Amino acid sequence: MQNSSTYRMRVKENIRMTDPDCQDAVIHLSLEPLRGQLADFRPGQYVRIGIPKLNDPAPGYFAIASCPDEPEVYEFFIKDAGPLSAYLCDVEVGTLLEVEGPMGKGFDLTPYKGNDIYLIGVGTGIAPLRSLWHSIIHHREDFGKVSIYAGFLTEMHQLLTEELAELSRHDIEVSITLEMGHDSWDGPIGYVQHALKSDAPDGTNAVACLAGMSAMVDACTETLQNLGFNDDCILLNH
Repeated sequence: MQNSSTYRMRVKENIRMTDPDCQDAVIHLSLEPLRGQLADFRPGQYVRIGIPKLNDPAPGYFAIASCPDEPEVYEFFIKDAGPLSAYLCDVEVGTLLEVEGPMGKGFDLTPYKGNDIYLIGVGTGIAPLRSLWHSIIHHREDFGKVSIYAGFLTEMHQLLTEELAELSRHDIEVSITLEMGHDSWDGPIGYVQHALKSDAPDGTNAVACLAGMSAMVDACTETLQNLGFNDDCILLNH
């Protein structure tokens, strides 16, 4: 499944995802192979991206947001938060980038067919979860209840608003939590672990997939353990 070779890919698309008035820019970056097909990958895996013939800015690691069942391009959600990500946020279509991977263990749900699935992530941490929920859609009959818990700082920081709203067509429930709500927001306010605790999902015959900052992962892991989820049913992608 893993491929650690280094190769070049071409920028096919670079589209801003966050609200234009939001100070924190997040872009949807699509890379296409120069020839042939993409390397096989598993939902939740990531690649190392660098600029050909340059060591500065240093290469970085980005989770794949696209689905193995839709292998035309690699997709990424990249936040402008450092020298490399700033370069990628402004990169032009047609630019060549150096890619290594895919790598990491990803999310393997093969042993959990028939289980309920909970996907939990915040900010650009939903990128590897998007890869997974697209894969689940292709194999929806293999799983029971599927729920997504996504968290964002404010409404302007929300990603994939329309896509998440349409997941009900695939019998997938979605809960959006904003850390900072507003008068017209009727969803949860705070952190995703608070929404989890409030909903109290049944940990029997269930598996949770977590992606995001370590503090969020630790807090959600503790919440899930308190709800009866077994440790071996709380999965990380790395």
